[in-house]
Amino acid sequence: MKELLEYIAKSLVNNPGEVSVTEVSMDTDRSIMLELRVAREDMGKVIGRQGKIARTIRTIMKAAAVKANTRVQVEIVQ
Repeated sequence: MKELLEYIAKSLVNNPGEVSVTEVSMDTDRSIMLELRVAREDMGKVIGRQGKIARTIRTIMKAAAVKANTRVQVEIVQ
């Protein structure tokens, strides 16, 4: 999961070296939270107009999570 999110984010931004994904375990055994950090100037590219790109990233990650029989949350952190 972490690798997929990292791949998507790196393909969107101008500074792929600044992309980092942190996995935070949740209370339940089948849930994870992924925190995505990008360079300040790339935040707009990851979020998109009216949050469309961020919503799409979350949808892709949820679809991959269903296939892996888990739940995932994606947080974009500054």
